[in-house]
Amino acid sequence: MKLLSPAISSLARMRLWRIEGWKNNPADAQREVLQDLVTSAQNTEFGRKYNFSGLFNIRSFKQTVPIHEYEDMKPYIQRTMKGEQNIIWNTPIYWFAKSSGTTSDKSKFIPVSDESLEDCHYKAAKDVLTFYYQFNPDSDLLTGKGLVLGGSHTINPLNHEAQYGDLSAVLLQNSPFWGHWLRTPDLSIALMDEWESKIELLAQSTIKENVTSISGVPTWTLVLFRRILEITGKTSIAEVWPHLELYMHGGVSFTPYKEQFQKLIGKPIHYLEMYNASEGFFAAQDIPGGEGMLLFVDHGVFMEFMPIEEYGKPHPQTIGLGEVELGKNYALVISTNGGLWRYLVGDTIQFTSLAPFRIKVSGRLKHYINAFGEEVIVDNTDRAVAIACEKTGAIVNDYTAAPVYFSDNGNGAHEWLVEFEKEPADIEAFTSHLDAALKSINSDYEAKRHKDIALRMPLLRSLPKGIFNTWLKSKGKLGGQHKVPRLSNDRKHLEEILAIADR
Repeated sequence: MKLLSPAISSLARMRLWRIEGWKNNPADAQREVLQDLVTSAQNTEFGRKYNFSGLFNIRSFKQTVPIHEYEDMKPYIQRTMKGEQNIIWNTPIYWFAKSSGTTSDKSKFIPVSDESLEDCHYKAAKDVLTFYYQFNPDSDLLTGKGLVLGGSHTINPLNHEAQYGDLSAVLLQNSPFWGHWLRTPDLSIALMDEWESKIELLAQSTIKENVTSISGVPTWTLVLFRRILEITGKTSIAEVWPHLELYMHGGVSFTPYKEQFQKLIGKPIHYLEMYNASEGFFAAQDIPGGEGMLLFVDHGVFMEFMPIEEYGKPHPQTIGLGEVELGKNYALVISTNGGLWRYLVGDTIQFTSLAPFRIKVSGRLKHYINAFGEEVIVDNTDRAVAIACEKTGAIVNDYTAAPVYFSDNGNGAHEWLVEFEKEPADIEAFTSHLDAALKSINSDYEAKRHKDIALRMPLLRSLPKGIFNTWLKSKGKLGGQHKVPRLSNDRKHLEEILAIADR
């Protein structure tokens, strides 16, 4: 098996010239993507409605096709789920990724075509492997197995040809037969939907495997690590899987978790961030340890960028790659080879580099606190939590925050519910460091905190371990890529979690 490494490295180097082509000519690549999308879908119901056959450039496309949120696309998607075809895409769609980006009671079902599997998700995965082998030519990554903490899938009761599940489950179900040789656990375990039993079976079935890489949501990966150490009696994951060399993550900031991973694994490994959503594989780190992820501009997804101040306007404006600025928040708008058209994903991103284009995910359009004009986003709070942990020696598992409104008893504030893996010796000191870090990161927050005029010191409550999971379970959202919303501009989620904690 050791002989695989030089061969794979050679293949990776051969693929690099293709990557360099679109990396160095991103605008041309995006124009070609849009042309292919519009041409492919011109005879669909959606294409005829918006006269795709008469759209010849980006300007006319943007002038003709309105921006869609999920509720706007939902009627087309529901008809496709019931078996109608050629509605939003010109080839049959039988798979739907059940989006778990939020914890709302309504699920989103994102269409996944053969083209989006091959030319987006799998193509991007090959590019990620190419990046990795470029910097680690002697890697033994593919001589062992990749542990995938995937989601579940379900037969669609509306139409037995169609199936839906978490994105990871859709990808596992459609991967080539040889792909199953390179991963663990068995598909029957990987696709289980009851996560408490699943973690136990994952642990029992993988401890004897030669695991060289792991991909999954950080919270559930940590739960798995701890259970494996309990079963084996080992002191570190490196003793169980001595050849583990890579952890791939995405979906939530890894900053609050990295210290725990390093401690539990017990040896240095590589960490690689990816932006792989139900709607498409948009970006991944191309340089180890580098800031930002390389934007995938040649993977069947045409991208537009909506300045945050445009959100909510009757006719919001978007810009292209040639007009974006560093450090500014944009909402991502996409058109895809899965049949989404000028679709507002819901994530906010910032560009960290313009040559080439690299991004980071800064939060969600609806996950922020701006009750007092402070404009706090998830990227701000993740960084502030990391600083407070560094200052106090604490380790945070998860958190959520929401506003406390003005009352007769005082000014507004932010209320934080935090689940610690390791509590700080002094909660008040942790809160002070958190507040100071937010002031240094966000000037609007600092202005509102000045002399407590609009915002007083944050209120922080430490929760017993497991409360967040109990809340997720009460919503039917335990496991997979489901996560607690870090920030909310109202108190609905926070009050529900508090009620469970108080019980």
